Amino acid sequence: MIAASTSTGPARAAAREWTGLAVLALPSLLVSIDVSVMVLALPHMSAALGADSAQQLWIMDIYSFMLAGFMITMGTLGDRIGRRRLLMFGGAGFGLASILAAFAPSAGTLIAARAVLGLAGATMSPSILALITNMFRDPAQRGFAISIWMVCFMAGMTVGPLVGGFMLEHFWWGSVFLLGVPVMVLLLVAAPFLLPEYRDPAGGRLDLLSVVLSLLSILPVVYGLKEMARLGIEPVSLGAIAVGLGFSLAFIARQRRLADPLFDLGLFSNRAFTTAVGGMFGITSTGAIMLYTSQYFQLVLGLSPLHAGLWGLPGVLAMTVMLMVSPILAQRVRPAPLIATSLVVGALGAFLITRADLASGVWPVVVGFMLFNGGCAPMVTLANGIVMSSVRPEKAGSAAGLSETCAEFGFALGIAILGSIGTAIYRSQIAATAPAGLPHDLAAAIEDTFANASVAASQLPADLGNALMGAASAAFVSGMHVVATICAITLLAVAMLVMMRLRHLPPIGATASEPAGEGSAETIAV
Repeated sequence: MIAASTSTGPARAAAREWTGLAVLALPSLLVSIDVSVMVLALPHMSAALGADSAQQLWIMDIYSFMLAGFMITMGTLGDRIGRRRLLMFGGAGFGLASILAAFAPSAGTLIAARAVLGLAGATMSPSILALITNMFRDPAQRGFAISIWMVCFMAGMTVGPLVGGFMLEHFWWGSVFLLGVPVMVLLLVAAPFLLPEYRDPAGGRLDLLSVVLSLLSILPVVYGLKEMARLGIEPVSLGAIAVGLGFSLAFIARQRRLADPLFDLGLFSNRAFTTAVGGMFGITSTGAIMLYTSQYFQLVLGLSPLHAGLWGLPGVLAMTVMLMVSPILAQRVRPAPLIATSLVVGALGAFLITRADLASGVWPVVVGFMLFNGGCAPMVTLANGIVMSSVRPEKAGSAAGLSETCAEFGFALGIAILGSIGTAIYRSQIAATAPAGLPHDLAAAIEDTFANASVAASQLPADLGNALMGAASAAFVSGMHVVATICAITLLAVAMLVMMRLRHLPPIGATASEPAGEGSAETIAV
């Protein structure tokens, strides 16, 4: 937390804490692998279980619904019953649900197993971040530990398709779920010896009505955003978002009346906390650019999924390096200029992506994505540290839950809004530039998505198919340019916010000369 400066300083972590960090990092790696591998495994599952289109959507989406919906509740519950205990409950649930999913006899059973996996994942993410805060009291070590945790999460997103592809090639579809079982067994065995227990002794009881209101606030909004990303702006998606926002007002009103609220709204009075959470929301909302660059490699340039993944690795490597280096730099440079300068670099990377066209090849996107990812990394790792440093230790779980939920919301909102904008530009341009002579039954399909146009082009005579792909590729690239430009502007806006609101924070471990609170000296443990 932001604590009074002392002459002796906080105790430094020893070998036990660093070994415990490895135990915490493995579940994070696993959860991120689960998200990325499902895209590959879904066709195999659907064919084996006879899942219809609606069931396929629920197999994919129920996990993220449960994850986002229960993150705040589980973070606060960990503060009350103990973070290690909640993490072990979640690990056991994740392992058992993984076995159920692997051997699911029907689509309905698989959907239920995925729901339990999401619920278990919601217990783990805030508990892990809160435990890291408890285990690493030294500011510099804490920053480095959070970076390692973030690197493991990003590594899971990267290796997920590779691991999933190998498993699906050599085993049955259910094998992808069994990856998590030995990891969770290791967690359950090692946690009592390596992880400390911590809870709020004055946490009070858990208000069940607040839990219900939080779910009714979050789940309709997540559903509405996903529907908006899939179908565009429709009355159903807007209505779901409006319902969620309405319940959120009721949730806030109840928290203000409770002596032991599910979430302490007083955290938002802390300038560093609010800015860090808001900045993370802004950064994650630019995640749509990753989907556009992947589609550019595969659909515009015609690369295989493997080669597209390989061309994306430089961007992942840039983020990994900056995640590890940022806490070291932040010991000498104030967080605000470090984050803001990096975000400007990220914005330049996004602008470079707008230079990609049908003739430019991979390089504008590869280099632009490297700059974009590397530029966003300091905000990602340092903002988590700022959030956790801005609250009392007994509120760490609640703060971690909010931080993770905002990241989920930011990503979903970015996919929905930026995806809708890019799709609208694609549809408008392809409608005007599609070659004449297309069969009537294909005309509507090619205006729906670029992927449909690619499939349609393969079914047409060579000349007509090439003309269609040229028009569709140009329309898609135009949409990608607009999305990249909006992402660049978003990064610049977050950079300005950080410079204005976090300039008082000193380098990691230093004493602030301009504290944000009541005027007493502070140390920042980023």
